[in-house]
Amino acid sequence: MFSRILIERNIENHPRVNFITEKFPKVPIKMIDKVDDVFGRVKKPYLQKREDLQLFLGEKKGQLVKEAPNAYGTKGESHFYFIHAYNCIYECEYCYLQGYFNSPDLVFFLNHEEIGEKIVELYKESKEELIWFHAGEFSDSLAMSHLTGELPYYFDLFKDLPKAKLELRTKSVNIKPLLELEPRDNIVVTFSLSPAHRIKRTDLKTPSLKHRLQAIKTLALHGYKIGIHLDPVIFEDDFTSAYQSLLSQITEVLPSEQLDYLSLGVVRFTKEVYHQVKKNYPDSDLHASEFQKTPEGLVRYPKPLRMAMLHRLESLCIEEGIQKEKVYLCMED
Repeated sequence: MFSRILIERNIENHPRVNFITEKFPKVPIKMIDKVDDVFGRVKKPYLQKREDLQLFLGEKKGQLVKEAPNAYGTKGESHFYFIHAYNCIYECEYCYLQGYFNSPDLVFFLNHEEIGEKIVELYKESKEELIWFHAGEFSDSLAMSHLTGELPYYFDLFKDLPKAKLELRTKSVNIKPLLELEPRDNIVVTFSLSPAHRIKRTDLKTPSLKHRLQAIKTLALHGYKIGIHLDPVIFEDDFTSAYQSLLSQITEVLPSEQLDYLSLGVVRFTKEVYHQVKKNYPDSDLHASEFQKTPEGLVRYPKPLRMAMLHRLESLCIEEGIQKEKVYLCMED
């Protein structure tokens, strides 16, 4: 899977380092002083990940937990995300990571206790009734969790943070590590979903809709709270019928009491990311869309079209029996 593993010297004897390297006994290892000295220093084309993917193991320095932007999550609550990894094994054509880092190589940060200390600090400072912490902003929370092994630590951490919620955001069906843990009411596993044909067309290398729905069903039966992200929604002629079918499939496998929330978001890019999308996937049907550049520097559908799409989706959710208060619009006013 990896052409090389690069390890910071200060964590050379970390038990998780040994666990990971033992899984790849034939992969050459190089010791480095700091991840930042090597990762992204020379621009590496995003699609080079198909032939040459390196793995970095290190410790995250600087700001470990960041405040999320407005409209990132449910209104009236504080939202933060923490950084435990960079990049993803999947290859979604719209992924913003292709324009974010100078490299598609994977980075696993192993200093979870330091991240946890910052989470507790923010928790104690907060006067909010509920504070959210999101994992998976720069990576997939579950796809490599059998290697990274941090889930038991965070489950123990949030056991003592009753006014906090942890979101594990994923497109993966790698749920075995979760099935080995006891579900907690304040830990939500959230799946990004699209209609089956759209996943096949643009969510490259990701599990199919069928397999994601099976993972949702299994976790819900195990007692997990589940969140759903219908994001990014891409406009098509059969947009309504495609999402009507998708919502029906979701409610068939996910009992209403196990649904924590459902977010709706329309496809959007920064200018830099959209440039990379056009470069990396010149034949993608994403380019047939009527995007506009906004004053905020985003490339997205005109607002009347976006709002029409979102309100139609919201109506479909309610028609499917999903409570209106569980539905929110992501990254919109």
